Amino acid sequence: MKRIIITFVLILILGGIATFGILNQKNSSANSEYLRIHIRANSNSEIDQNVKYQVRDAVVEAMIPFLSECTTKKEAERIIESNFSYIEGIANSVLLKNGFTYTSKARLANEEFPTRSYDGIVFEQGFYDALILDLGNGEGNNWWCVVYPPLCFLKSNATGKDVVYKSKLVEIIKSFFS
Repeated sequence: MKRIIITFVLILILGGIATFGILNQKNSSANSEYLRIHIRANSNSEIDQNVKYQVRDAVVEAMIPFLSECTTKKEAERIIESNFSYIEGIANSVLLKNGFTYTSKARLANEEFPTRSYDGIVFEQGFYDALILDLGNGEGNNWWCVVYPPLCFLKSNATGKDVVYKSKLVEIIKSFFS
């Protein structure tokens, strides 16, 4: 009887370890469902931080027509890659208009990011694919959001009211936690 109990406890422990490992793998693969955007300011000076938000507004507005119809992350990545010059041009025009001599550089990268929360959804620390837009040296604080699914993109419709693009995935996640 003692052997049966010890065997049962060992099976439970090993099963728990295996389950924990599987859950961790699923958690890290969940990161692969998102495509983030990070606009990194040249520095943390007030003027660099302010222009970062102006660049954000212009770039997001310019990207809405391209990304609002994407149905997969791969499609969003392909569209972004084919529009690097366009994205950099939008950012550079804002920088030039504000008297900055540095320029921007766009790239897609898989980078480690800390835990962040957006609109009640927690993005755990981990590696995420992201559109990185460095302004100048890109050493300042960044603004971030999620490009796919499009969690942060607003678009004005013909009546002038803002339309929020929603993600079914986000709605499911929110309902799970509420």
